[in-house]
Amino acid sequence: MLFDINITSSKANFAKKNNSLLVKFFTDEKKLKSDYSEFLKEHSITINTGLLKSFLTKDKKEISFANTVGKPDLIILKKVFADDKFDVDIFRDFLSKTIIGLKDKEIDKVEIQIPDFVAFKKYFSEEEYFYQTFVEGILLGNYNFDKYKTDKKKLNNLEVNFSANNSAKLKSVIGTTENLLNAVYLARDLSNEPAISLTPAELVKVTKSKLSKAGVSVSSFNKAELKKRKMNAILAVAEGSPNPPFLLKMHYKPTGKVTKRIALVGKGVTYDSGGYSIKPTEGMIEMNADMSGAATVIGTVYAAALNKLPVEIIAYVPAVENMISGSAYKPGDIISTASGKTIEVKNTDAEGRLVLADALEFASKQKPDEIIDFATLTGAIVVALGEFTSGLFTKNDKIAESLSVSGNKTFERVWRMPFWDEFKKGLDSDIADINNLGPRWGGAITAAKFLEQFVDDKIPYAHVDIAGPALKHKFKSYTEKFNTGYGVRLMFDYLKNR
Repeated sequence: MLFDINITSSKANFAKKNNSLLVKFFTDEKKLKSDYSEFLKEHSITINTGLLKSFLTKDKKEISFANTVGKPDLIILKKVFADDKFDVDIFRDFLSKTIIGLKDKEIDKVEIQIPDFVAFKKYFSEEEYFYQTFVEGILLGNYNFDKYKTDKKKLNNLEVNFSANNSAKLKSVIGTTENLLNAVYLARDLSNEPAISLTPAELVKVTKSKLSKAGVSVSSFNKAELKKRKMNAILAVAEGSPNPPFLLKMHYKPTGKVTKRIALVGKGVTYDSGGYSIKPTEGMIEMNADMSGAATVIGTVYAAALNKLPVEIIAYVPAVENMISGSAYKPGDIISTASGKTIEVKNTDAEGRLVLADALEFASKQKPDEIIDFATLTGAIVVALGEFTSGLFTKNDKIAESLSVSGNKTFERVWRMPFWDEFKKGLDSDIADINNLGPRWGGAITAAKFLEQFVDDKIPYAHVDIAGPALKHKFKSYTEKFNTGYGVRLMFDYLKNR
């Protein structure tokens, strides 16, 4: 982390203390000049005339300046209007950027005045979530992966105080959001961890250590058990690595009445060399993050447990490395899966769908109300949708609608893709039931159709391809430097509303 942060909502008013920052939002364009003058008068602030004029222009959205007269020491003013340029991520992204910008400043107290919810009511379904975006911004900006830095310094303390019109609702949000972001931190840590240390066995170990303390039952199938259960697709992908595979299992069952029983499945390829269909060097560098689907699922279960959601979750992660050796599986091989279906291997770099095949078949046997999987499955989805949007594949309109609503709300957005049965024809094999690679066109869709063949068709199912947004990208301040933990906030909201 960048700071050891403590978030409060009180009348402390840190703006009157030493080493303080005050963040003020202006939300009424028509009253900007008068509100601005009133603010300066209230805090006895003297400001450079040129800076004042620049802030009152249309183009200048924010200003930052040192207060040379009294307290606070630093002031950031931000214009946010409820107009056609507004989106629900503005406050989150801005406060994330603000925290990142404090890294080398002598500030240890931050006072944030949250604007009136009424001005933004049409954009947020509830007032609590409006406040949540502010808390998320602080915590997302505070994330840092410096585990392997040798020149680390002790974290400085940072006190952050929020003030809002509805202090009761704001206070109720802080604890829940801190729990949620602790789960996002876990997902990000797993996704950013190098493959040399996060082997399949270590992924199982870390998950047990973290989630068991939150009341989640965690167990795993080892290689012998996978053989016994004929999970040969998982075994085949793992065969080239000296690190043995596992099927990680998690079960969160809340006390009291359970509203839904949902199965989550996450791709847990802790490193993907491509196997004999080897990737170029530049394609391998980020492949420690090829288990980001697993990180999403683990983080989601953790968030649900920490916040005691009334939804039962069974979750599965096939954890493997896809490496090269004399025993590695090869293009042209035929694999018999736990379902009994056989797969012709056209490409060993299409390994994620193979390990998910056995995991999805096992999840189907548990007869959940629905199954959702997350995977960094294809580069094709990034070509189609870019780096910040995941591809959603489902035949179930209710799941699609709910995930889309939660995606737009959390700004972990999904886009529903075609999922017509005609695409399955591209997976036809002359020598097996199905092959693991479709034609060049529609690659993300044929990959999703492959997975669908291993799910009980009576169970509502969705596949989410997160190959773009799970990895670091420059579209937001909180996604720029490190892999993102994408999907945990999305799924927490989705499950909360189920």
